[in-house]
Amino acid sequence: VCIHRVRSCSSIRFIKSKYVCVFDKSALKFSHQQRLFRTSAVSCGQIVQFKLSDIGEGITEVTVKEWYIKEGDTVSQFDSICEVQSDKASVTITSRYDGIIRKLHYSIDDIAFVGKPLVDIEIDASKGVASEEDVVETPPMSHEEHTHQEIKGHKTLATPAVRRLAMENNIKLSEVVGTGKDNRILKEDILNYLAKQTGAILPPSPKAEIAPPQRKAEAVLAAPKDKACKIPVPVSRPIAFAGKDKTEPVTGFQKAMVKTMSAALKIPHFGYSDEIDLTQLVQLREELKPLAEIRGVKLSFMPFFIKAASLGLLQYPILNASLDENCQNVTYKASHNIGVAMDTEQGLIVPNVKNVQVCSVFDIAVELNRLQSLGSAGQLGTSDLTGGTFTLSNIGTIGGTYAKPVILPPEVAIGALGKIQVLPRFNSKGEVFKAQIMNVSWSADHRIIDGATMARFSNLWKSYLENPASMLLDLK
Repeated sequence: VCIHRVRSCSSIRFIKSKYVCVFDKSALKFSHQQRLFRTSAVSCGQIVQFKLSDIGEGITEVTVKEWYIKEGDTVSQFDSICEVQSDKASVTITSRYDGIIRKLHYSIDDIAFVGKPLVDIEIDASKGVASEEDVVETPPMSHEEHTHQEIKGHKTLATPAVRRLAMENNIKLSEVVGTGKDNRILKEDILNYLAKQTGAILPPSPKAEIAPPQRKAEAVLAAPKDKACKIPVPVSRPIAFAGKDKTEPVTGFQKAMVKTMSAALKIPHFGYSDEIDLTQLVQLREELKPLAEIRGVKLSFMPFFIKAASLGLLQYPILNASLDENCQNVTYKASHNIGVAMDTEQGLIVPNVKNVQVCSVFDIAVELNRLQSLGSAGQLGTSDLTGGTFTLSNIGTIGGTYAKPVILPPEVAIGALGKIQVLPRFNSKGEVFKAQIMNVSWSADHRIIDGATMARFSNLWKSYLENPASMLLDLK
């Protein structure tokens, strides 16, 4: 009977020689059968519990938003398994193994915890993908192990998808300069490196291929001819009168807002407001819109606001700084990563445009199109939502003129933009004319920024927007 059982197994490496020697019946009944059971399980494949790894930013739990696989599906390495939503961003989880999905540990909208099993995957033991110690008891792979690679004494940061792209093109990651956070290598870095090696001419950015958002709420400040008086339309949602109180947990971006705004209460805010005459900028944008559309990019007013802010930050770097928790050190940020507050179905999110100081107005417009598209779809990544150094909130797309914006720590300044209104104003000759007026409201950390600095920055930003041609003198 024992010989028959052994031969039925595809692997007998767990059957040690001592069981072939003389032993009593009790040993055969207990020890030998236990070993054979484990061996027969291996023959059908090892069951690996793929645990949710640390995705960084101190995140300990996420909400499962969508499954891309189901039980019984076959997956390969780097295949998407599911999309999870943290309080900071949406993250797509990819498989580490080739195998068959045997169990999903969570349903949609369930809370998944870092370090806990996400799915069970049956892998082929003969390929040696996972050792015996990895089966079921495999410890969760840490974020450092998942995104770092030891190369010549230093670690290179890149996602599995980027590593796969580099491998397919025979590119060594150690030779690529990363432009992401902490020198992380992005997909664009690989494409740019490949273009330099092959001499190919790539478009300004592959992000331009993403279609601009279709929602009206994403359109930034329409032209005067589009500003007909409109009656606010209530959101078409079914109204249910249940007659009972309803309690829901604070999750997702709302949870992040609670944490961020609680920290913001510790900052003494200084407010400053002014009005901007955008008459010349409105005319300039109308002239440039068709050119941008030919390139497949939607040009709003926001790229001009962002670029003007960056030019102002070059003169007043204290507004692009951060203060440590003990209020002992001020760090002046070299990059102008300017955040843009967006109203989405998931709540308020603030992605940022990286390195605005070296971007043209068109480059900023391309990036904004990408961020708006991903924001509408709820697919913004952690890199898009972190690392901001200065923020502009365009509340005017919804309505209102003045606001009292709240600073996003560790930043030290934020601006809120009102809607553009056609109002009567006087020109230099004392004549009344129609002016395109927008109000701006600034908030600054009064611990390190005084009122005079905030006012001077605002005046400089205002001069760039009221006389767009003057921006040419300082553009790099």
